[in-house]
Amino acid sequence: MTKVDGRATRWAGQQERRRAEFVDAALAAIAEYGPDVSTEQIAERAGVARTRLYRHFDGAADLRRAIAQRAAELVTADLAPLWHPEGSPNEMISTVISTHLRWLTEHAHLHRYLARGVPDGPDVRGAIARHLSGLFTGYLTAFGLDPAPADTIAFGLVGYVESATTRWLDHPGTLTLPQLTGQLTGTIWAMLDHTLRAGGVELDPDRPLPLPEGL
Repeated sequence: MTKVDGRATRWAGQQERRRAEFVDAALAAIAEYGPDVSTEQIAERAGVARTRLYRHFDGAADLRRAIAQRAAELVTADLAPLWHPEGSPNEMISTVISTHLRWLTEHAHLHRYLARGVPDGPDVRGAIARHLSGLFTGYLTAFGLDPAPADTIAFGLVGYVESATTRWLDHPGTLTLPQLTGQLTGTIWAMLDHTLRAGGVELDPDRPLPLPEGL
């Protein structure tokens, strides 16, 4: 049997803890300085020299991937209502939209930072869209409809919401967050209702809808 080197195990654990601490510092720096945050600002926030920061990452790309991974974990935790929706169609849509908008507005700088893309990093938008696609597939199948449109609808809706929200963040005008939520909820239901009616299914958007089996 191979003897495990306790020192190596402790060192690896310390490395992971330091990486996590530096990623948290990077998130704080992004929140303070915006999406154009520099490595120097991240290092300053972490209380270390830039060269020391890179002892724990294989360059800037590795740091960006670690930040994106942490952001994906935060999104998954904060968007819990999206993973297990319940209530009427309007209630489910409104809950998901309001929760997503709250996250985007509270993490506006991080959202813009991630929107620029992270090579080989986790795709936060894609993760949300794929989950919605599975949800739509379950409902369309339960109604006896072709589930093929689920993927297109899911990715289209996520892109629509993020694009509309980004525009609102930059140019809010007199539109309040509740008003934006209401507009997006109504538009999304209209799109889903169109797909359902094309298959001969009519739903009351204010009547509770059970979750399909397997979801």
